[in-house]
Amino acid sequence: MGEDRVRHAGMRRRICSAEDAAGHIQHGMTLATGGFTPSGTPKAVPRALVRRVEEARQGGMPFAVRLFTGASTSPELDGGLARAHGVSFRIPYNGDPDMRGRINAGETAYVDTHLSRLAPWVRAGFFGRIDVAVVEAAAIREDGAIVPTLSIGNNKTWLDMADKVIIEVNEWHNPAIEGLHDIWAGDTLPADRRELPLRRPEDRIGETVLHVDPAKVAAIVLTNEPDLNASFREADGAARAISGHLMEFFRHEVSRGRLPASLPPIQSGVGNVANAVMAGLAEGPFDDLVAYTEVIQDGMLAMLHSGKMRAASGAAFSVSAGASALLNREMAAFRKKIVLRQQEVSNNPEIVRRLGCIAMNTMIEADIYGNVNSTRVMGSRVQNGIGGSGDFARSAHVSIFMAPSTAKGGSISAIVPMMAHVDHVNQDVQVLVTEQGLADLRGLSARERARLIIDRCAHPEYRPMLKDYLDRAERGVFGGETPHLLRESLSWHQRFIETGSMRA
Repeated sequence: MGEDRVRHAGMRRRICSAEDAAGHIQHGMTLATGGFTPSGTPKAVPRALVRRVEEARQGGMPFAVRLFTGASTSPELDGGLARAHGVSFRIPYNGDPDMRGRINAGETAYVDTHLSRLAPWVRAGFFGRIDVAVVEAAAIREDGAIVPTLSIGNNKTWLDMADKVIIEVNEWHNPAIEGLHDIWAGDTLPADRRELPLRRPEDRIGETVLHVDPAKVAAIVLTNEPDLNASFREADGAARAISGHLMEFFRHEVSRGRLPASLPPIQSGVGNVANAVMAGLAEGPFDDLVAYTEVIQDGMLAMLHSGKMRAASGAAFSVSAGASALLNREMAAFRKKIVLRQQEVSNNPEIVRRLGCIAMNTMIEADIYGNVNSTRVMGSRVQNGIGGSGDFARSAHVSIFMAPSTAKGGSISAIVPMMAHVDHVNQDVQVLVTEQGLADLRGLSARERARLIIDRCAHPEYRPMLKDYLDRAERGVFGGETPHLLRESLSWHQRFIETGSMRA
């Protein structure tokens, strides 16, 4: 199975079972894997590793690794290792509920950081050595070059820095995938760093393949299976309303001459709200769209297929099973419109600023002054992580954050007096959107922002409470440019923790 995909004679001799490959990974090691969403996540070796961890623990022996990835991975990797208590340290992002539980329980140490930063930090030696890297490939060429699959993530750095390398060669992927990728080699340390010569999302500045020293390749495992594809709910009324507010905003900005008719390059997060926004763009008056983003999802793929979108650049796909099958079947055509890059390029703030991207990301909550929390529920429990939202928000031409105005059946307000955790300060937040409306915060003072956010974005049930808080804060003894009542500012979160609702 799949041996013809390993065309390098020396590496072909390293073909082995997933169990034998996983034997190279030992307790206490730093393990770096491919994967940015389930796309491109290794499959067979993580399953075999989970079995090794379970067997060790059943025998009374400790077995846990330090896990480095591109971003989120799959239930087989993050979920399987979490359920087996097999991860002592996790970086830079997690989307798996079982791993989230281990992190919030304090069992797994977690570093939640900007996705563009990890590879340079690893090369600089901030985290010590990488013992083993496990990456997925569609093929290994005669010259030893590795053809990636549906994500690149940090794989170039993992291959360069790891002591040992394990490659899963997955023949499920259409051979036409070769040429989809653009891998930049200018990853120097700061003293020697030069600009990234990228002027358009479709520009190519590197190679189509990855390279590794063949002497480091300890094992090659053959597989034939698709990624565990994303599952998105149908857009609900709130998601469609958010999309509608954004489409109206874009039309207004174009009519005022502040945005071009085809819009600047788009960056969009992942999820049902993001897909609803993509559906709005697909039906809207904007043509010849381009995307410079980290994750290419169903809505973007549909616009590329229809011709509504001309080109897209990203680090990975996060698509449904149907979209994945379409992508694989028509890879030769999509390859002409899509470029996959390593995440330190796809998320690079230098390029985001140069291209003038529109950054659209979801949030957990915002306060009345426009600060945004993307990661911590009630300020304490991590949900996923900051991901790439910070990479894009600060450097974007227009930075947008969006969410339904309430959660948990209305017991949580997404607009609060003050947040217990801040990921994006108000200086990096230009537009807030809920199903209630859109607040354009550009050029407004703190008090002006507060009035607008309450009027446009807060749910009607919570609006009077927010107005009352702001009125009393403005009249307070301390007053100030950004009025707060410090005895009350976090009381909404405390009330939810104690009673299950933010309602007074």
